[in-house]
Amino acid sequence: MNTTRAILAATLAAVAFVSGCANDSLSSAPTKTVRYNEPPLPAKAIPVLPNTPITPQVEPQCGDPTASLRPRSGASGPNIDDIRARGRLLVGLDTGSNLFSFRDPISGSVVGFDADIAREIARDLLGSPDLIEYRSLGSAEREDALQNHTVDLIAKTMTITCERRQRVSFSTVYLRAYQRVLAVKNSGINSLNDLAGRRVCVVRGTTSLDRIRHEQPGATVVSVPTWADCLVVLQQRQVDAVSTDDAILAGLAAQDPYYTQLVGGGISVEPYGIGIPKGDDDLVRFVNGTLERIRADGTWTKIYRQWLSVLGPPPEPPNPTYLD
Repeated sequence: MNTTRAILAATLAAVAFVSGCANDSLSSAPTKTVRYNEPPLPAKAIPVLPNTPITPQVEPQCGDPTASLRPRSGASGPNIDDIRARGRLLVGLDTGSNLFSFRDPISGSVVGFDADIAREIARDLLGSPDLIEYRSLGSAEREDALQNHTVDLIAKTMTITCERRQRVSFSTVYLRAYQRVLAVKNSGINSLNDLAGRRVCVVRGTTSLDRIRHEQPGATVVSVPTWADCLVVLQQRQVDAVSTDDAILAGLAAQDPYYTQLVGGGISVEPYGIGIPKGDDDLVRFVNGTLERIRADGTWTKIYRQWLSVLGPPPEPPNPTYLD
């Protein structure tokens, strides 16, 4: 009997020892902590915190900034001669701007409203719309490209302002847009007022950036190199909205119509002009001659209907204003 009890006691002690070791092993095992990080912002993205002081800038006065040089029949000059001798027109634009200038996924060609306007200039200047070389530029690079003469002209949703006219020349207005807001559907953002305390994506080097900072200082502005970057950070919910011209926003919304929508009224009028190196007056007059032609012969309306019908029926082409 004593032997049996001794064996039983030893067995129970062994079980208790093993159990204790197991518990110690479990309690000392390292635990894994799974962390989900927010996707990184696009390269060169720069957040500007709300209510960051804005350096007051006095807008230079130039009368009507949209007034340009009157076209002349048979216009010629040194800059026109250089382009014809080269045999191709160098055009700066953004190859990632849906509806305005982007690569067709099937043909690989650059297409869109701005691209077609540039093709009409090449048609009149060189005899063929295909004698054109596109160079992709960010919005902040446009003026430098013109000042350095790395392009002959810029066709890239470039708003005409007195401040810009100090450094570059412009054609007459070829399109009028209106700055608005693009937001996620059912986000509670319905106007500019709702952007206070929210994150808004804007591209650097644009009038949209200055406008949103002045009109809604309570927003956190995230500036990025391209509008395609803005769509990405909106889809990833790293920003709450995008603000720029309605025509550009319509191109972004067309890429994700089930997630995004244009909201609110127009914040400002944005007259687009073809950017041309300052002093190249012969080229300014020639480009204005092409714009006159496409307004009159229906080409402008045809191009608008093809690319910008998402904004509604084609309006009348913008009436030109001339300095002389």
